[in-house]
Amino acid sequence: MKTTLAKSQTKTSEWYIIDASKEVLGRMAAKIAFALRGRDKATYTPNADTGAYIIVINAEKINLTGKKEEQKEYMFYNQFVGRERYVKLSGMRKRRPDFIIKHAVKGMLPKNRLAARLLTKLKVYAGADHPHAAQNAKPLN
Repeated sequence: MKTTLAKSQTKTSEWYIIDASKEVLGRMAAKIAFALRGRDKATYTPNADTGAYIIVINAEKINLTGKKEEQKEYMFYNQFVGRERYVKLSGMRKRRPDFIIKHAVKGMLPKNRLAARLLTKLKVYAGADHPHAAQNAKPLN
């Protein structure tokens, strides 16, 4: 029996939607990374993009466990010595709530060019409305 490998010409992409207000950040990011890579399909191929498009709404209402709201920090570095900047998760939630989810999902994807392409298929919105109504997204379970 031959093994069939997925090709970019034969892939079909679905659209899924997730309401982040009901989810815990790490568990939701793991589900998203799994679906973005296409690991839930029988046609999964590690070196091909066989995953789905994911829409995340209500990113500003994401749940966290423990004391992460006060203790978790994101570091930003601008190539000068001693110029790193730390931003707490609570501050990032006010300024850029989409970054919290994208950063968590990026850490769960492989570190290669394919992951950079997969991240473009992740659409994160702070509020409940999104411009992808025409895609008829199904809820991701």
